[in-house]
Amino acid sequence: MAELIDGKKISTLIQEEIRVEVSAIKNNGGKIPHLAAVLVGNDGASETYVGAKVKACENIGFKSTLVRLAESTTEQELLMIVEGLNKDADIDGYIVQLPLPKHINDQKIIEAIDPKKDVDGFHPQSVGRMALNLPTYLPATPFGIVQLLERYKIETAGKHCVVIGRSHIVGSPMSILMARNAYPGNCTVTLCHSRTPNLKEHTLKADILIVALGKPEFVTADMVKDGVVVVDVGITRMTSDKTKSGFKLFGDVKFDEVAAKASFITPVPGGVGPMTIASLLMNTLKASKKEVY
Repeated sequence: MAELIDGKKISTLIQEEIRVEVSAIKNNGGKIPHLAAVLVGNDGASETYVGAKVKACENIGFKSTLVRLAESTTEQELLMIVEGLNKDADIDGYIVQLPLPKHINDQKIIEAIDPKKDVDGFHPQSVGRMALNLPTYLPATPFGIVQLLERYKIETAGKHCVVIGRSHIVGSPMSILMARNAYPGNCTVTLCHSRTPNLKEHTLKADILIVALGKPEFVTADMVKDGVVVVDVGITRMTSDKTKSGFKLFGDVKFDEVAAKASFITPVPGGVGPMTIASLLMNTLKASKKEVY
C-alpha cells in the first residue's frame, strides 16, 4: 500500500517555517511581507480560496490586502487597479484571482502585472524564466508539487515522468520543471493530453505520474505499474449520498485501487490543494526579500 503524501502536513510545516522567519524580520525592524489579492465578482470557489489566503497571511504574520470589485467592473477599471498595485511600494506581491468575468481578457490582465510582483507566476516573463531555469516565481500548484516531491525525498533523476494535462497553470509548467537540470527534475518527461492516442501505453511506463485533467477517477489501477509515484491534481465536487453535506470531492485518480499499486500517492482532498497557498506565501516572501529580481 502506498505511503500517503500529506500536503496538509507539509503546507503547515512550510507556513510555520515562514512564520518563524517573519517573526525574525519583525524583531530586526525589517519590512513585513505584504500580499494583496484582487477578487472580481463573487465566484464561490474563488471566494473560498481568497479567504484561505487572507487567513494564512494572518497566521504567519504577513500583511494582506483584499481588493473586492463588482462583477460589472470593466477591463479598463481593473487595469487601473493593477497599475496602482504595481506602483504601491508597500505591496511585495499580488494576485488577480482567476477566472475573471467573461468580459475581461485574463491574458491582458496577467501581462499588465509587474513581473517583480507576479507571485502567481503566470506572467510571460515568469514563465520564460522558469523555462530557462532562472530564478523566478513558480506557479503555485507546480511549485507545491515540487515541494512535496522534495520533502518526501522522492528520487526523480533518470525517472520517467508522465504528465496528463497541458494547461498553462499545471500540466505545461510541470513538464518543464520535471525535465530541468535540478532536484526535483532530471526526468524524461512525456506530456499527454486529450489528443494523445493510447494513453494507457504511456501511463504504464510512468515512474512518476502527475494527473491534472479534471476528470474524476479517470486513472484506474490497470493504467499504472507497481511502485509508481502518483500526484493527483484534479478536484471535482460531485453529489454523494454517503456524506452529510451531500457532496464529495474526487480526484482524477481512482484512489483506493491505484494506491494499492503505488509507492507514494497524494490524497484528494489534502494532497496538492493545501500546497498552493504555501507556495504563494513562499513566493511572497521571496518578493519581499528581492530574491528573484
